[in-house]
Amino acid sequence: MKKILLIAFILCFQILNTKAQQSFKPADLFVEWQLLENDYQNKAQFLASFTLTNKGKAAIDLNDFKLYFSYPRVINKVTSNNAKFENLSGEFCRIVFDENIKSIKNGEKITIEYIANGKSKNYTDAPSGLYIVFNKQPEQGHPIVNFKSNYLVEKELAQLKLDPAKVFEKNKLVSDLPVESLVPILPSPNEYQATKGIFSLTKNTSINFDPFFKNEADLFNEELYQLLGSKLSSSKAENGIVFKKIEGLADEAYELKVTANQIEIAASSTNGAFYGVQSLKMMMPPNSWAKKQSEINIPCAEVKDAPRFGYRSFMLDVARNFQTKEQVLKVLDLLALYKINTLHFHLNDDEGWRLEIPSLPELTTVGSTRAHTLNDQKSLHPSYGSGALPNTFPGSGFYSKADFIEILKYAMARHIKVIPEIETPGHARAAIKAMDARYEKYKNTDLTLAKQYLLRDTLDQSVYKSVQGFKDNVMNIAIPSTYTFIEKVVDEVKQMYNLANAPLKTIHIGGDEVPNGVWEKSPAIAALMQKENIKNYNDLWYFHLSKVNQILKKNNLYLSGWEEVAMRKTTLDGATKYLANPDFTTQNFHAYVWNNVWGWGQEDLAYRLANAGYKVVLSAVTNFYFDLAYEQDADEPGLYWGSFVDVNKPFEFIPLDYYKSAKEDVQGNPVEPKIFDNKERLTEYGASNIVGIQGQIWSEKIRGAEQLEYMLLPKLLGLAERAWAKNPTWATEKDSILANQNYLKDWSWFSNLLGKREFTRLNHYAGGLNYRIPTVGVKLEDGKVHANTQFPGLVIKYTLDGSTPTLKSKTYTMPITQSGLMKFKAFNSSVRGGRTIVIK
Repeated sequence: MKKILLIAFILCFQILNTKAQQSFKPADLFVEWQLLENDYQNKAQFLASFTLTNKGKAAIDLNDFKLYFSYPRVINKVTSNNAKFENLSGEFCRIVFDENIKSIKNGEKITIEYIANGKSKNYTDAPSGLYIVFNKQPEQGHPIVNFKSNYLVEKELAQLKLDPAKVFEKNKLVSDLPVESLVPILPSPNEYQATKGIFSLTKNTSINFDPFFKNEADLFNEELYQLLGSKLSSSKAENGIVFKKIEGLADEAYELKVTANQIEIAASSTNGAFYGVQSLKMMMPPNSWAKKQSEINIPCAEVKDAPRFGYRSFMLDVARNFQTKEQVLKVLDLLALYKINTLHFHLNDDEGWRLEIPSLPELTTVGSTRAHTLNDQKSLHPSYGSGALPNTFPGSGFYSKADFIEILKYAMARHIKVIPEIETPGHARAAIKAMDARYEKYKNTDLTLAKQYLLRDTLDQSVYKSVQGFKDNVMNIAIPSTYTFIEKVVDEVKQMYNLANAPLKTIHIGGDEVPNGVWEKSPAIAALMQKENIKNYNDLWYFHLSKVNQILKKNNLYLSGWEEVAMRKTTLDGATKYLANPDFTTQNFHAYVWNNVWGWGQEDLAYRLANAGYKVVLSAVTNFYFDLAYEQDADEPGLYWGSFVDVNKPFEFIPLDYYKSAKEDVQGNPVEPKIFDNKERLTEYGASNIVGIQGQIWSEKIRGAEQLEYMLLPKLLGLAERAWAKNPTWATEKDSILANQNYLKDWSWFSNLLGKREFTRLNHYAGGLNYRIPTVGVKLEDGKVHANTQFPGLVIKYTLDGSTPTLKSKTYTMPITQSGLMKFKAFNSSVRGGRTIVIK
């Protein structure tokens, strides 16, 4: 009996001791991150810290757990000597505490200081997705719910905060124009002639259409039902809305004539008729979408229009962070309104696979989920703040086959082509880990089945690291199963397009950022090089492109990819050089060229590839990466590695002579013209190979629909204008003074149109969109405080008592004679405001 009691006592003690060791709750642990100093020790590095505070009753033993998080910076050194930093994969990191650090009691704290590369400029740079893992429960993560990032310390204020005076000077360039003087259609039509009178659109208006335009008329009628509460009746009468088929117009061209008695939309193609409808919608009062209307008055005018570029595209990355099907449909409505005719759908990457491939279920059961994991067999590890828990938006999610078919049908009805991107061979970690899970599933029962779609050589000992920090994200291009996988995915994607009755002419294969060192210790690669007499590891790339091109051609598809698909890596005087690859110039490769960062040396890459014969889509990071921050400010979200991209950047871009539109470098400073002295210019032949323009949103820092819309709008409207509208006079004017005058005239039209019409429309269109409202420009001049806004039509409110401005605050109408603390904020017509600007 004594022995039994002793054993029971020991067991109870062990249980109680275990509970005591882990009795603190993760909610008791408060973590604070702080930027301390950029340019630390006068080097390209910064000093920052984590502070952990115990606000629970039980002591926290720091040796009982590890702290995991996402972080986009490379930490070089922990200076406080109380912890160790470990980069696990990509931006997935953890902190392991020194074994001599035992515990922190209630109210106590510990600070970990470290040095990291580069600079930290805004809160987007801060760590995210923090969670802890107890050593005794290594498979389970516990989210840190109390986390705060403090960005500004006094010494960093001048560098990191926006200068309102600079904003004021930029805003001064915009003239305030009467709304009735504005051409109301965006993108601007080739010809617009206002005439006298209005057409009164009511539910009694009839609609008459050539059967060729039935789909376009029916879709427009559905939209009118939302506005008027009733569909228009079909009639042969000539005094309503008439869709007329005429011969001789280009594919997407249209003619629109509005008189007091009739609206006539004439086109030779269904595309043209659809775009005529979009222009007609632009002419409606912008508040027509706010509520049901009894009457919509449309000004009389005559319009003749056609696009400059046949390819007008927006790329949406849903791999890094997911967007719901409903949000994608909303984006398609937006693209259609502004005559963007292509959605480039970035469906997979290292951090996620987002499209169901029914015969390869692991792609979504494993590849679409991010959560804490020991081996990536049931999910991918966390990225971009997705944290410990599985099935959490936006880190996890995918489109079912039915979802994707619905998206394709929705896009097709709105005359939008969807180009799927399936990354190969790099940026493929999600696919690789998914097929590894499939291998593990079958290896003990059917090894042939297990290896059927395997994407890596299991004997490969190559060591490499991708730009994003991955060491296991490149498919092995020597093994047949890689191409079996690609063929299977292409086949099933093509089937979905067929079921949707949607056109598919190309698949974008990615093809970018394959790191040095990959494949160099792979037995399969060594065997391939011997068999195919491939002398150089760099030449393996062209073998892979040729194989993938054959797969696509067999399916009557052409190959699209990022710029690397058109480049050859070689060596000159011991230095690596990239040239236009002559191997594929006749293969109809479409190269999407992003790398034109001013001062990096590749400013002319798009022109070199076009001159060499490649079809080029201009995707310039300096003007069309919409995930980059609007302006340099600690409170402005977004990345900034390639530029700051406000709405003026896509608007001012000159596609066929973009050196001329280069104004600001990566830091926002004036560009030195001499960097273009030895750069290749676009030839007449090269210009014929520029197929169009594309804007991009990479989603590393996009956590949901509101952030997506904030980064997308109003930048997308600048892209729409430049892709559709004819070449502006300021793009070709040789006199720089006259060119600037003409530019400012067009920029004022655009800014006034957005502030006085388009923002009101976007408040309600497609359910309402969260476009960015700009910060107010403020400047002290002649003893008075002057304020202005980027878009005339927005209302500026201010306070003098330290409170945050609201719509009830004073309205700025003239310069203010005042000293002390002042706060300014711009508001739109639906009571939403921008960031507050503080003046002391």
